Amino acid sequence: MANTLRKGLAALILSAAPALAWAADPAPLFFDDFSDADLSGLQAGGWTLRSALGHPGLKGARWGAAQLRLLDDPAQAGNRVLRLKASTDGTAAGTAQAQLCHARKYLEGTYAARVRFSDTPVQGVDGDPVIQAFFAISPLRHDLDPEFSEVDWEYLPNGGWGSEKTRIYGISWQTVQIEPWRAFNSMHQREGSHDGWRVLMMQVIDGKVRLYLDGQFLGEHGGRNYPVVPMAINFNLWFSPGGLLGPQAGVRAYETDVDWVFHAKGQKLEPQQVDAAVQSLRQRGVKRLDSVPAAQPPLDSPCDM
Repeated sequence: MANTLRKGLAALILSAAPALAWAADPAPLFFDDFSDADLSGLQAGGWTLRSALGHPGLKGARWGAAQLRLLDDPAQAGNRVLRLKASTDGTAAGTAQAQLCHARKYLEGTYAARVRFSDTPVQGVDGDPVIQAFFAISPLRHDLDPEFSEVDWEYLPNGGWGSEKTRIYGISWQTVQIEPWRAFNSMHQREGSHDGWRVLMMQVIDGKVRLYLDGQFLGEHGGRNYPVVPMAINFNLWFSPGGLLGPQAGVRAYETDVDWVFHAKGQKLEPQQVDAAVQSLRQRGVKRLDSVPAAQPPLDSPCDM
């Protein structure tokens, strides 16, 4: 069935955008529409709901399934979305953050997700440096691990990391040291509000990471910042320790929604092709498709840093 779907997708994409190349026998695909009835369906589909303590965010802050929900889309009848929620009272003990991780088996290809960013809290006062992210990552085995790989989108509606500006980042990483912080990466950013639904896309192919925001090219990275080992697809929502409002501000909470996520292994797809593929899958009633094989040998897929 998966092969039939992939060939059907190829035909549709070619008819929708004949000037764009797509392999006659397309590579394996991963797609999730986040339409499960509950979180157990996510877990059955290969997702891990983070519970492990640790980086990023406040040291000692909680991560847990309680921070994740599947719900009917309030803006589109018949659609369902994944919701991540993070809350804080300004202390580690009073902070809960959200993360969802898939298997570590993704490297070259095209990644995309439709994500709803939020500029304002759903509870409490505004102002905390909150990070809303879609990314692919491998474990950091030790400080400055030469095989560490990460490509990501990070939205900072209230600024952070030394700047108060609202902005979105597209980043690819060479390596990092957590404490004291030392980071080696390349990034492109776009300032201003990106509140609302956005399509985030990353082409990771031919030694280049190319970033697209709502179909518009943002930037390109390569060289040492190109990923070298299989990564896991992730979403998370967390608070940066620097600049966090104190306990006197009361409890604050933010939410981020995810409509769908897509990966075409080994393929360099343009934004129009990704859109055509996702629309075809939805029209066919496909809620989840995973024909991307596990890494060989199989790799552990921890859901933390």
